[in-house]
Amino acid sequence: MHILLRGLLLMIVFGAFLLAVMPLRPAEAAEAERAVPPRIPMEDFFRNPEKASFRISPDGKHYAFLMPWHDRLNIFVRPIGSEAEPVRITDSEARDIRAFGWGNSEKVIYLQDTGGDENYRVYSVGLDGDGYQCLTPFEDVRAGLVDILEDDPDHVLIDMNRRDRRVFDVYRLNIDNGELEMIAENPGSITGWGTDHEGRLRLAVKTEGLETTLLYRPSEGADWEELMTHSFTDKVIPAGFTADNDKLYMLSNLDRDTLALYRYDPAEREFEEMLYAHPEVDLGGIIWSDARNTLLGVTYYTDRLHRHFFDEQAGDFFAMLRKRFPGYAVGISSSSRDERKMIISVTSDRMPGKLYFFDRDKPGEFSLVADLYAWLDEDHLAEKRPITYTARDGLEIHGYLTLPAGREEKDLPVLVHPHGGPEARDHWGYDPLVQFLANRGMAVLQMNFRVSTGYGKDFWKAGFKQWGRKQQDDITDGVRWLIDRGIADPERIAIFGASYGGYATLMGLIKTPGLYACGIDYVGVTDLFTLFESIPPYWEPMKERMYVTIGHPEEDADLFRKVSPVFHAGEIEDPLLIAQGANDPRVVKKESDMMVEALREKGIEVEYMVKENEGHGFSNQENRFDLYRAVERFLKEHLQLER
Repeated sequence: MHILLRGLLLMIVFGAFLLAVMPLRPAEAAEAERAVPPRIPMEDFFRNPEKASFRISPDGKHYAFLMPWHDRLNIFVRPIGSEAEPVRITDSEARDIRAFGWGNSEKVIYLQDTGGDENYRVYSVGLDGDGYQCLTPFEDVRAGLVDILEDDPDHVLIDMNRRDRRVFDVYRLNIDNGELEMIAENPGSITGWGTDHEGRLRLAVKTEGLETTLLYRPSEGADWEELMTHSFTDKVIPAGFTADNDKLYMLSNLDRDTLALYRYDPAEREFEEMLYAHPEVDLGGIIWSDARNTLLGVTYYTDRLHRHFFDEQAGDFFAMLRKRFPGYAVGISSSSRDERKMIISVTSDRMPGKLYFFDRDKPGEFSLVADLYAWLDEDHLAEKRPITYTARDGLEIHGYLTLPAGREEKDLPVLVHPHGGPEARDHWGYDPLVQFLANRGMAVLQMNFRVSTGYGKDFWKAGFKQWGRKQQDDITDGVRWLIDRGIADPERIAIFGASYGGYATLMGLIKTPGLYACGIDYVGVTDLFTLFESIPPYWEPMKERMYVTIGHPEEDADLFRKVSPVFHAGEIEDPLLIAQGANDPRVVKKESDMMVEALREKGIEVEYMVKENEGHGFSNQENRFDLYRAVERFLKEHLQLER
């Protein structure tokens, strides 16, 4: 089953520092003193991977994977077990291909936009590169995948806002000839669709104002029925159907703080027993076996990703993987339909990723198929440590601190790196920006300030209407704590964020002058009024909720002026670098243009980088190089970095 919920997807970057940093053990400290890692070229962190995103065909006979061609990630195919040269089946030269999968064992489907505009089109191509075609060749239309129909190899389900740019209808799409059949017309309020294990469209999520209604039908031809309606501040998320397609697994925080897993009976309109809950954090989702048609477990995230298994066989399998790759995060990134052949992903905070082929019929054998960034030596990279600190009002804030390897943990230059969203969170794992700056001798702080997701309903709601206020205080409190610990050199602290994180960068320079030596705003929000005026049409159903979580442009006009950086440009005293994509549909170029103009009118110097072929973040490799070359020069100048 697949549920696609379309909501506010503002990427946001910000951070706050810690209260409990795990100290180095004596042996580790001695090792750190012995070796400062060599300087790694910037390009090694931000170039495209050698190979990535291996997908096994449903019949288990082929891989499809991404590999650079003309500096763009394109799709290649090779038979499993063959040493023959892979066949390139796409020829994209304008942008990388990122999202792709098997439509059936003979065809690959993928999504791609134009210049970062996020109006994705659906394409299909045969495993030999034949039969290439754009299946949704419509201007200013966004399409997305709802479900791969395992029992119908000629079709997939997609949603698309072709009829009305504000809403997404569901279509059955023929991947051979592009024929479209609308199977569900959106009445104007549906923000998510869901299928059962047979690919039948049987669930929908209706968003009206501040209420959410879950719709259900017992069969695809039946009328829709309302199962329940609740406030948007509560969450009831369909996670999947039971094996017989009669009942549902639901993630719910009704009458509780964190999301727990329940079985739900739609015929009786009632929750049955709770299957699992974590006392501190939300559950992330279920682990399901299509081959065995059974629930295997659930996931949740504390400092790292964890799994709780209901199924002994699955638990034993992952225990075997952890034993085989101790200290690393392991997962299954792809499998054949019978789940006999798999791609196992192995990652860590210091290792970007290795992919291994595993055949259940050959236990104990793991064949390396891709080392994503083979040129990076994990022994030269830095550990990302989970941290916790207390904000000024007593709220506990979690995050991560990365300290440069081989250097004394004292008086370090620091980058504060707040996440985007802001309704998102930072995770443990490899991050190229973090490792790049740690290699330059910087400590990097990332924090999950209030309104970040995963920590329960109360923590999320504590951030409502707190843009530039308590959310910013959470960041500031972490920085102050880090200074008090002696880890940060108070004269060499920078702040760098993207989207909401770019906003937080600007507000940090405005609200706490002197705390930061400089700032970097990457596709950041500068004016809340403009943010609401320019949102894409398909965000309209979420507007009422944004009024609650962010504020109302009319009712909260004074607040918007108080916390919109563009109105306070003259208060910025520190050097600033701004980067923007010209085609950004989320934070439009006008926002950065206004900020730069306001700064220059005040006689404040600001560097401004605009890429005409990018959107909400720079995708093309040469643009990433330009950005991080500028970032390195900017930070070196204003933080007096040693290298």
